[in-house]
Amino acid sequence: MMRRLWVGAAISLLAACAPVERAPAPVLVPAEKVEEAPLAESPKFKSDTLRYLSKRMIKPQPTRPLNVRSNCSHKDDIGTVTKLDLLVKDAEVKTFSAQVTMKGYGTCRFNLKDFEQAEKLPQALLKHKSETACSVRMWEQGSKVTIAFNSCPKSCDGDAFSYLWPIMLENPSGRCF
Repeated sequence: MMRRLWVGAAISLLAACAPVERAPAPVLVPAEKVEEAPLAESPKFKSDTLRYLSKRMIKPQPTRPLNVRSNCSHKDDIGTVTKLDLLVKDAEVKTFSAQVTMKGYGTCRFNLKDFEQAEKLPQALLKHKSETACSVRMWEQGSKVTIAFNSCPKSCDGDAFSYLWPIMLENPSGRCF
């Protein structure tokens, strides 16, 4: 057994000392001789990938103005409490107030008065007025609406933002889950 270990170690040592083939040095071409490369085409999928996708009946999500109304409250199994008051008409956010309390971590609070709407389509986008990185996105996917928060730790107590998940709701009922 010990002999096999020594033979294995010797082979590994010899393999580590083997010469490595170097790549050839790049050839420099004067600037006046450089031709512009044609624009790259969009990538082509392999036929088996297309065949796989065609069987799934996947269709692109339509781009249309978001319309949703919700005044809901929800408590999940681990004790996270969500309270939401939201009204979006033709992708314009009219009312937005969200409070998410994570048991043991703190509370995150978002209010429309602290934000200004930056985009309407393809997603409603709210940018925080004083925290430039903080944003809230809202989009519809089928009968579900997602409200996601990005880079907003100052809107939360302590480290609560690290545990904040997007708020999901059903449209048209407005029920949170």
